[in-house]
Amino acid sequence: MNRKTFIRTASIMAGAAAASPLMGQVGSTPVLAGAARLKKGIGFDMIKEDLSLLDKFKLVKDLGYDGIEFNSPVSISVQELLKAKAATGIAIPSLVNKDHWSKPLSDPDPSVRQFTIDSVGKSLQEVKGLGGDTVLVVPGVVNEKVSYGVAYKNALDSVRKLIPHVEKTGMKVGLENVWNNFILSPVEAKNFIDEIDHPLIGWYFDVGNILRYGWPEHWIEVLGDRIVKLHAKEFSRKIMNDEGLRKGFGVELLKGDIDWRTVMKTVRQVGYKGGWLTVELGAGDRTYLQNISKQMDEILSF
Repeated sequence: MNRKTFIRTASIMAGAAAASPLMGQVGSTPVLAGAARLKKGIGFDMIKEDLSLLDKFKLVKDLGYDGIEFNSPVSISVQELLKAKAATGIAIPSLVNKDHWSKPLSDPDPSVRQFTIDSVGKSLQEVKGLGGDTVLVVPGVVNEKVSYGVAYKNALDSVRKLIPHVEKTGMKVGLENVWNNFILSPVEAKNFIDEIDHPLIGWYFDVGNILRYGWPEHWIEVLGDRIVKLHAKEFSRKIMNDEGLRKGFGVELLKGDIDWRTVMKTVRQVGYKGGWLTVELGAGDRTYLQNISKQMDEILSF
């Protein structure tokens, strides 16, 4: 099944569901089925508390988060993670492959590319075992040694070689926009996904990363249902210009240049079905993480 056939089938099913008079419940407020709020995720490395794995899960639960995102291949046993998940009800919806930067899928060396293809394959198996559905992957890196054209060709070939892994596991690959000098416009990002043309390969869109290049709502509008997951972070262009490029991230959620109200409106308009908004910021203690949880609640209220 290619992507277009998948979308057409899903649309027919969604239309049938919309015709039903059944209502869902979120808390005590009746809502139309499918209109539940996005769940709040947090990166595991953000939790800067000297606690056991189980107690970190409990902390996340206490602070109002719904899930934790881990780097993969995971350094903690899957069995331990499943025990903590079962004990707390905290989900593990997605994993971030940790080899795509040091060994890019766009590397000129086929053996380097194959290493990361195999690594992502393992991540897909892990996320399935953990009850999630998505693995984040950076599609490629352009630098002084790897030209844009070479990176594009190699990245496209490598991602296509992931298709047997996603079909075997039934899990999704979400390609993320990062500062990799590669895929710098929403139209190019859309076309890259459309060239691959597979329903389980989409975009893991990072709202904060894009401020260096443009406006997140523009990307969301163009990518539409190709977005499989969302990352949240903040960014200030003024701080970037005054203090240095990466300093732009040194601002709290809702206090930078992202128009979160417009972003969330656009997320709803394109029919985002990824279910999660996962925060990706620096590490901190309970008070720090609690503040972020409250900021995310405000974002999700828009």
